[in-house]
Amino acid sequence: MILDIITILIGLAVLLVGGDLLVRGAVGLATSLKISPLLVSLTIIAFGTSAPELVVAITSVLEAEPGIAIGNIVGSSIANVFLVLGLPALFYPISAHVPGLKRHAVALLVATAAFAAIAFGAGVLGRLTGAALFAGIVAYVAFLAFMARKSHGRDPVIDEVAEYAEGARENLGASLLYIIAGLIGLPVGAHLLVTSGAGFAESVGVRSEIIGLTVVAIGTSLPELATVAAAALHKKSDVAIGNVVGSNIFNLLFVGGAAGLAGGANFTEPSLRFDIPAMILSTLVLSAFIFTRRDVGRLAGFAFLAGYAAFIAALAL
Repeated sequence: MILDIITILIGLAVLLVGGDLLVRGAVGLATSLKISPLLVSLTIIAFGTSAPELVVAITSVLEAEPGIAIGNIVGSSIANVFLVLGLPALFYPISAHVPGLKRHAVALLVATAAFAAIAFGAGVLGRLTGAALFAGIVAYVAFLAFMARKSHGRDPVIDEVAEYAEGARENLGASLLYIIAGLIGLPVGAHLLVTSGAGFAESVGVRSEIIGLTVVAIGTSLPELATVAAAALHKKSDVAIGNVVGSNIFNLLFVGGAAGLAGGANFTEPSLRFDIPAMILSTLVLSAFIFTRRDVGRLAGFAFLAGYAAFIAALAL
């Protein structure tokens, strides 16, 4: 069991470093080739920042551990709201009074409703439903491109992904090395994480979804936490809250769609009874702050963290 824990932590580290190298290398390569910054933001960065979750989901399905895939998708969505927004808000209030954010909140509600409908209706995330989710992310990216051009590039979600492009180096050789390292690191880290996570779940006698809901979800949410904390510190509320909204939309549609297309996964009874409702609640809470334009201040941050602690405690029990 101890070896499984150590391997899980190593897998997470390799996964996160590999994902970061892949994105930075791809952005550097695109910059060297003089590709439009908007196109880079909407494709390479937007999809690349979801690479850790994506590779974990596909690896879990292919290695017959679909519970980890479902747990990661659901758990990351919950962690992004209650942990990623809650912790920085204790120190720096995060404003939801951001122009253009409401339309992305609507997209998040639609994505959450679609995922929940598949869970409660079909009971399985298969190739057909996965294709439907994947079509949703394609439509959303097209919508982002349209709104970005209409608003001359100013958009809370576009601003969030564009942060990665700042300071990109036009060193072709280094960019290619980053890409190669990322392409190697991502599957290696995902394999270590999935196999060790499954072994740990079996050794302690819990369902595999719990590993995805906790260890994997928190681990893959660390980059978002760092981004939101830095944005809040520099008073960039549009980037902070745009990060969470955009990440959750890509998590549900892109990662969920890919998991379905890779072979699919069944939703277990405990997941339908507790995990999915918790994810729906987190989306509704975030949307309420956005639509009422209320700041996520210290009190709300404390409530978010308390709610997340209660969620983890309920899983443990």
